[in-house]
Amino acid sequence: MTLLSERAETLLALHHRPAPVVLPTVWDAWSAQAAVAAGFEALTIGSHPVANSVGAGDGEDMSLDDALAGIAVVTRAVEVPVSADVESGYGAAPAELVERVLEAGAVGVNVEDTVHSEGRLRGAQEHADYIAGIRRAADEAGVHLVINGRTDVFKTEEQIPDRLAEAITRLNLLEGAGADSLYPVGVPDVETLKALLAAVRTPLNVTAHPVSGAIPEGLGLPQLTELGVSRVSYGPLLQAALADHLQEITSAWR
Repeated sequence: MTLLSERAETLLALHHRPAPVVLPTVWDAWSAQAAVAAGFEALTIGSHPVANSVGAGDGEDMSLDDALAGIAVVTRAVEVPVSADVESGYGAAPAELVERVLEAGAVGVNVEDTVHSEGRLRGAQEHADYIAGIRRAADEAGVHLVINGRTDVFKTEEQIPDRLAEAITRLNLLEGAGADSLYPVGVPDVETLKALLAAVRTPLNVTAHPVSGAIPEGLGLPQLTELGVSRVSYGPLLQAALADHLQEITSAWR
């Protein structure tokens, strides 16, 4: 576990620099190697782009076995720390999930509270308990698996009277459960982002489009640094941007 431990500690340290760590979201060996060649120090694997790359749907349409196979392809292709999106855990118990993610070579996980197989949002404490189980299992394995605790409160179709208050409740619970970073997806505006940052002590993750900027409001890296954001990932947007660029550079040949 020595190499995994070293990479996990490196990934964790990247979350505690003055500027945000930008983790480009990759999906196969080529995209991973291209991102490292472009100068990125660590990567994250997105479930959506991985699913796209094999003709499957996002939202745990793939099996855990399929997801882990995709993760292993990336971790074998590069020598930098890799975090992996494992959706809501594919129904696996925390100990099994940790064991298999580490075997696949990833040293971080992104875990959301939308349980796609059941069509529901986990309860706040339920999700925190699942994250706490992952932390305990990683500690027992001797690797500080970097946990990105995600909530979909801002994007769920479930009726939530005060989404900001609910998001803060969930993020605070995830902090207490041992998450290393927090990921409120779909933050609607900068004022909401500021309120979230003020309510937590743990590094916060935002989504960004590599061309048009971060969600919300197209913020760039300087603005995110000033606000105090610690982590940026692209979700499916890097893959989408490359698809747009492909149309542009091949237009003369159609």
